[in-house]
Amino acid sequence: MIVAKQFRCIHSSSCVCTKGHLNEDAIFLIFEKLNWNPRLIATLSCVCKWFDDISKRVLWKEFCRARAPKMMLDLQSSGSHNVDGSWKAIGKLLIYCSGCNKGGLFGNLQTPGHFVYRTRFSRTSGKSFLLPQCRTDVLYVSDPCEHLDQGEEGEMGFFRGVFKSFLVSKVRKMLIEREAELHPTEVCPYCKAKLWSMLQAKMIPRSAGSRLGAYDDYVEYYVCLNGHMLGVCTLLPLSDSEEASEGE
Repeated sequence: MIVAKQFRCIHSSSCVCTKGHLNEDAIFLIFEKLNWNPRLIATLSCVCKWFDDISKRVLWKEFCRARAPKMMLDLQSSGSHNVDGSWKAIGKLLIYCSGCNKGGLFGNLQTPGHFVYRTRFSRTSGKSFLLPQCRTDVLYVSDPCEHLDQGEEGEMGFFRGVFKSFLVSKVRKMLIEREAELHPTEVCPYCKAKLWSMLQAKMIPRSAGSRLGAYDDYVEYYVCLNGHMLGVCTLLPLSDSEEASEGE
């Protein structure tokens, strides 16, 4: 069911809409019983600004905590009660493979985005995507979402991730020092922020390909201003990737 977004509610004391709303505690308990269902949270947020506000402040936060509790605890361990780029963006990143549009971030590659049931994010794997001088940064990266039989492109893997405290990270500092340019047209599919190309900045280590089980010459990823990462790689055939893992 597609619900058109309605912004008639002005969320003020004179607003007729709020007089008919359940209070926030009741909504919290309802969605707790629903196990923080992301489809229902997204539907609720389309009703009006009041529901959109509580979805962003409370429901997406609880969804993230329920889906990836240890990861969320770590992302907040610096003392912040929020995360870079909003809870809604992190919620989408946890469950949505962005794919890519032809002529967009990844050239002529075209693969539709889709929701995924469950994805593993790893802090340990994230180290493989950082240059040695940046490996004190914390980056969580997903396993690649495999898109097989992509014609001439072969078997593709899409991956995504998020930095902890990106504003004070060494990666961000290095991108600025190297005067890396932001992409002129494309934005982060999770928070709509501008994107840096890690390939253009020459900040993709060879260890990224090994970790992904991919060809070294086709691993590419972007990082947005809020520290969300999205990338693509050409996967090695299974037998070759197993040999690469053993060699590593």
